[in-house]
Amino acid sequence: MRQLVLISFFLITGLSAFSQTGTVRGVVKSIEDGNAVPFAKVHLVGTDKFTATDIDGLFSMPNIPVGTYTIKITSTQYSEFTQEIIIESAKIVDVEVELTLGKTFGVVDIRIDDQEKMVDPRTSVIKITNTDIKRVPVTGGTADIAGYFQTVPGVISTGDQGGQVYVRGGTPIQNRVLLDGMTIYNPFHSIGFYSVFETELIRSADIYTGGFNAKYGGRISSVMDISYRDGNTKRFGGVMSVSPFTSQLLLEGPIGKKQNVSFVFTGKASVLELTSKALYPYVNDGDGLPFNFYDFYSKITVHGDKANKFSVFGFSFNDQVTYQAVSNLKWNSFGGGSNFIFVPNNSELFMKGRFNFSTYDILLEEDNLPDRSSGILGSELAFDFTYHLPGKSRLDYGFGFNYLQTEFETFNEVNRVISQNSTSVEAGAYISYRHVSANRRLIIEPGIRFQGYASYGEVTAEPRLNGKYNITDEFRLKMAGGYFTQNFTSTTSDKDVVNLFNGFITAPSTTALPSTFVKPDGTEKEIKNGLQKAWHAIFGFEVDLSKRLALNVEGYYKWFSQMTNINNNKIFEDNAVNSQIADVYKKDFILESGAAYGGDIVLTFTTKKFYFWAVYAIGKVTRWDGFQTYAPVFDRRHNVNLISTYSFGNKESWEITARWNLGSGFPFKQTNGVYEEPTISDVDADYWTGNSNNLTFLYDDQNNGRLPTYHRLDVNVKKTLTFEKNKNLKFEFIAGVTNMYARQNIFYVNRITNQKVYQLPIMPSLAFNMKF
Repeated sequence: MRQLVLISFFLITGLSAFSQTGTVRGVVKSIEDGNAVPFAKVHLVGTDKFTATDIDGLFSMPNIPVGTYTIKITSTQYSEFTQEIIIESAKIVDVEVELTLGKTFGVVDIRIDDQEKMVDPRTSVIKITNTDIKRVPVTGGTADIAGYFQTVPGVISTGDQGGQVYVRGGTPIQNRVLLDGMTIYNPFHSIGFYSVFETELIRSADIYTGGFNAKYGGRISSVMDISYRDGNTKRFGGVMSVSPFTSQLLLEGPIGKKQNVSFVFTGKASVLELTSKALYPYVNDGDGLPFNFYDFYSKITVHGDKANKFSVFGFSFNDQVTYQAVSNLKWNSFGGGSNFIFVPNNSELFMKGRFNFSTYDILLEEDNLPDRSSGILGSELAFDFTYHLPGKSRLDYGFGFNYLQTEFETFNEVNRVISQNSTSVEAGAYISYRHVSANRRLIIEPGIRFQGYASYGEVTAEPRLNGKYNITDEFRLKMAGGYFTQNFTSTTSDKDVVNLFNGFITAPSTTALPSTFVKPDGTEKEIKNGLQKAWHAIFGFEVDLSKRLALNVEGYYKWFSQMTNINNNKIFEDNAVNSQIADVYKKDFILESGAAYGGDIVLTFTTKKFYFWAVYAIGKVTRWDGFQTYAPVFDRRHNVNLISTYSFGNKESWEITARWNLGSGFPFKQTNGVYEEPTISDVDADYWTGNSNNLTFLYDDQNNGRLPTYHRLDVNVKKTLTFEKNKNLKFEFIAGVTNMYARQNIFYVNRITNQKVYQLPIMPSLAFNMKF
């Protein structure tokens, strides 16, 4: 691998020596805080040469003929920047730009953004920024990416109180969440509309709902890749927020006088247990909302010359909730690491690297039941390389290593203990090439990822493919697909309606699995390992109906060829005494297969003051467990999200945001009857007097029933106050209403008492933010 990297480096850097062209590259930052400006448009005036900055503000335009040019850089909320540059043969011009906040003067070149769409496949990916997250009203008035994530096409949330998030048929264990490249094992708190992330720090987030490229591995359904900004290198500042749900504090500023070192610290804590009983006495029969969490994050960044930088960071995320005084759930996660960007002199290569570790431990204590526990320690060392080629083409490659250690103990429906302690090592390498044709009509991005699993002695080859064909400048076809594997298994069963215990374990060994798996057609397949595996196929098109109106349509099919799950059929211990018992009744885990298919329609309308986003998603998810085909509890057939934002008033200081969500009912297992099961020990027993004192339920087939339709309206109104004498001081008052028309959305029903537990009722709130 080291030899391959060195050969690639010298080969690539040597190519420019034989050309009569040069390269312009650089980094774009904000003059206000020294942070990178992602997705800024870079254009050489009078030519068809253009590009956009990446999430770190980096850009590169190779193969530019020798001559003098004017480079123009534009970005929303910043003034236009222009500079004259001279391109010399086989040389690289480095440009360091600091954009100033303010209105863009002159005519905005919308064409540049349209051209960027034409050279990026963008299939099954939503690219968002801090501004997008704040457009979604959330409970408590404090914007959070958890609220935005639930509006993404194909994403399903099963509840506000302990619900989980599923992506196009993928379970939480099959969805990877990254923070600056580091895996976050549990990104969402027990109360479903708050995440562990600080909205004010989010620079960008890429949400891949399927078909992600070869850069990403280790999950078989989706990826959410979040990038944090650095601390302010220009001045000290911060944000303070207070609401009935949370209190938050962010502090940042430079270290030293050179303005090349910065820090940022943020803390967030819930106050629900203190406020909910007084403010919302009608919630949970007066018991309030028993959710407690607190999150801390800090980072120090050293900026070198050009685009080079180095960061170290650490975090601690914690959550605790007591449900109806009978169960106590708590989890904590902490970790840290470092990231760096290195841009070699006289080279068109960008290099990024990271080293990190993180832990996650969860414990569920329940009355009259054994405790359940799970823990994971993971560490990673990885490097990514990007080389920009002429004509918008590019080459990406990289490699990395992971160390994983897990501990787990739980029990199934018949109180059989299931436990696992394991250690494993993984290694991965990838290469991805994006080719853009000379006329920029065809974009094709093949790639392949090699993933090595030391515990199984196996290396998987995972081909990936993304593509786009621009029929016209306004109408584009696109596709994505590939093969994906992962070495993680959930500690919960997909059949559970409500399960608060969400732990991590590595894929079980073959000794913990049945020796064969029965396919739906009745044939048997030998089980070679416990890895989870899936294939994705996605096709769609996007249309620019006007400069302000865009339509995106996608259809998808995910075939989960092998999944591991907790064995709820286990009723015997796996020992010599039970050697004649079938494996499906004594092994800790079972294999399943399944499919998820459907489609999404997204309509976006944007003006300076008004934003409207409409999403309709239809989908179906099935599972086969070797006995039956069933619908998992997150199989929602129809889902609609409407989001709107409108700014008005003097200096547009007033803003109203609204979200309406409608979802068809989730499946559940119906009760057909209740009976007393007789206790019969032999043929002479009297069945008249042998009845049990306990009732037993007679169930229908797995998840044949459907809960009622879910729908809810949330509205926020925000007033912003600014001060001429102190332009850095800003007050925000946010008044909001969750579930505005008090819809009773069912969460689950207690079969024994027939007690109905509902999602959140109508909940008004008032929040205050101060930025300084």
